[in-house]
Amino acid sequence: MFQAREFGARLMVPAQVSGLTPQDDECVVTFTDGSRTRTGAVILASGVWDRRLEVPGIDRLECISVYYAATVHEASLCQADRVAVVGGGNSVGQAALFLANYAARVHLLVRGGDLNADMSRYLVDQVERHLKSEVLLHTEVRGVSGEEKLASLMVEDNASSELRELRAAALLVFIGARPRTEWLRGVLPLDEKGFALTGTDAQAAADATRWAALGRGPLLLETALFGVFAAGDIRSGSVKRVASVTGEGAMAIRLVHEHRKQTGNPVRTAGPEGRRPAAGQSVSWR
Repeated sequence: MFQAREFGARLMVPAQVSGLTPQDDECVVTFTDGSRTRTGAVILASGVWDRRLEVPGIDRLECISVYYAATVHEASLCQADRVAVVGGGNSVGQAALFLANYAARVHLLVRGGDLNADMSRYLVDQVERHLKSEVLLHTEVRGVSGEEKLASLMVEDNASSELRELRAAALLVFIGARPRTEWLRGVLPLDEKGFALTGTDAQAAADATRWAALGRGPLLLETALFGVFAAGDIRSGSVKRVASVTGEGAMAIRLVHEHRKQTGNPVRTAGPEGRRPAAGQSVSWR
């Protein structure tokens, strides 16, 4: 914080962005309160939304006995109870093994017919060998029951269409995530899942004439827009892990400095009418 202020950074908390508009070699960032900032560099690090299960009545149980993370907090709430985990990737296998240290029984509900399809072999072996875990393939959640907390699930075998009730005091959902990039559609190229393209992937979708005039292509974490970078979960091809996200954030700052060597553009803060600071007024870096 001290360093940020020493370099003249202006912190806006909370501030929700609603638009990004390229303008010459800069961008205008618009906020939901109507204010705007004209800037020479932008770092997109808005992360992702966890995908929710489309099951009737599940909303009222979220944060009570339906969770989208498996930390010590959730595990302590599931102690000595039966729990169900939905999904089929590595995060699901890790969550199931972790919860098995606390829960009486862990039911792993997998929509597909092969646990090896999306989970690493070493995790599959551990999950299948664990005495407290049960893998249910071809299984999808169709309903939930319980008043103040989850009591049971109605699950369907999607191969036979057979329905059955599964007792569980908690449900943990790991069915992927969608990037927070709806506001960027039509502004910069995204991949088929909505993640921001960067580096060589962005170059393939960028305006070749525009970049040729600049004398370079997009930097490693730079999008198809000059001076607009993406870091962390929002970026196409990123490793969705905390250590990787932290590293990309630091790398993005380094690339902004490299970008600024070419431009030297300051960030100018504008109000709702787009006014720039008067002569002698300080500008802010973001």
